[in-house]
Amino acid sequence: MEIYTNKHKITAAISALKSKNLSVGMVPTMGALHQGHLQLVIKALNENDIAVVSIFVNPTQFDNASDLDKYPRTLDKDVRLLETVSKTQIMVYAPTVDDIYEGNTVSKSFDFDGLEFEMEGKFRHGHFDGVGTIVKRFFDIVKPHKAYFGEKDFQQLQIIKKLVEKYLIPVQIVGCKIHREANGLAMSSRNMRLEPEYKDAAPFIYKTLQTAREKFGTKSATKVSEWVEHQFKTNNLLELEYFLVADVDTLKPVKRKSNKKKYRAFIAVYAGEIRLIDNIALN
Repeated sequence: MEIYTNKHKITAAISALKSKNLSVGMVPTMGALHQGHLQLVIKALNENDIAVVSIFVNPTQFDNASDLDKYPRTLDKDVRLLETVSKTQIMVYAPTVDDIYEGNTVSKSFDFDGLEFEMEGKFRHGHFDGVGTIVKRFFDIVKPHKAYFGEKDFQQLQIIKKLVEKYLIPVQIVGCKIHREANGLAMSSRNMRLEPEYKDAAPFIYKTLQTAREKFGTKSATKVSEWVEHQFKTNNLLELEYFLVADVDTLKPVKRKSNKKKYRAFIAVYAGEIRLIDNIALN
């Protein structure tokens, strides 16, 4: 498996592959890979000849310096995990910060038609400018035919689709379903940082989402939100940051349900110092 740390070298290697009419799928990650990531890679290989997996902890999308410092960096382990999928069809791009930002580690400013101000945007200042900056940079370097993102970060997925649309980037964005642990907890690199008691408690998040989906069939979004908030008030370990029901296209909170629109429930919860997010389709 080839591991590239230099943008010029991986660009040249991909150009050589494309000259042979080989298709390239990309899976951008921040490393600390798990089975959820592998499902994205497998899908990319099912639909393309080569998968490029980027492994890069992007500093510009962290609003919390401590969170950035503590984010797990496990490149050797990640490579071994990828080799269980393929040793010949996967290229790893693990750049340094300087290779990406060339000594100017700041985000560009983006207009995502308001998507960036909802949900995560209200709690993580500048986060989506950081996401837009790094994803656009990766697309400029790798120039994939398709790129794969999980629906666990559904807001990010919608924002990247908007990025491609507004900047006329010739890549097809493919959203992939959430991959869950056996207990329902959405797979995340942050899960490995959970203390045992919080890991045991965390499946409560998905169970609550499932019941919220059932209630949404007969109750208003406001009533469902009130019920969720009450559930977390009675939970001694998990602290609810937000829960809301939103239109999947605009990500704006729903005020009155319409049969013509699709909705998802979104949630952010603190398990100790670890922040977990999840979501579920409602209709």
